Amino acid sequence: MPGRTVRARLDSPSEEALRRLTASGLTESQAVRLALIETSERARRRSGLRAEVRALRDDPLDTAERLALLSDLDALTPELPE
Repeated sequence: MPGRTVRARLDSPSEEALRRLTASGLTESQAVRLALIETSERARRRSGLRAEVRALRDDPLDTAERLALLSDLDALTPELPE
C-alpha cells in the first residue's frame, strides 16, 4: 500500500493505547491508521453537531417553541415545600 510515512514520539498513555490495539491483533500501522480515521470521523460529527446547535440557537421559531415548552413544563412542575 503506497502512502506517507509518519513518525511520532508516544507518551505513556499513547503507548498503552497502542499496546491494547496491537494486542487485539492489529499491526502498529493498522492501529495508527484506524485511530486517525476514527478521530477524524468523530471530529467531523462534532463539527456537524456544533453547526446544528448554532442553527437551532439562531432560529427564532425554534427559540419560541423551546421557550413555550419550558413555560408549559414550569406550569406542570409542582411547588416543592421549603
